[in-house]
Amino acid sequence: MSLKPLDDRVVVEPLTAEAKTAGGIVLPETAKEKPQRGKVVAVGPGRLLDSGDRHPIALSVGDEVLFAKYGGTEIEIDGKEVKILREADILAKVTA
Repeated sequence: MSLKPLDDRVVVEPLTAEAKTAGGIVLPETAKEKPQRGKVVAVGPGRLLDSGDRHPIALSVGDEVLFAKYGGTEIEIDGKEVKILREADILAKVTA
């Protein structure tokens, strides 16, 4: 199944949380932090302005982004957890 987000929404696949700390301690599933980094898998057409035009989204499919820890809506599609976020909930685009 594929998703086509509406307006200024973006579908992000969260990256997996680290299973070990920097010191080598293995973390149990309950102690892991919620991921705040992910990969964009779908982008909507942009927010509809009062003039009838669309404000384009500054992201594209494949971008790696940072998002608010508890922002968006989590859903499961084909066995994968994804988040649907508004463009405003995305904090930054990760660049190399």
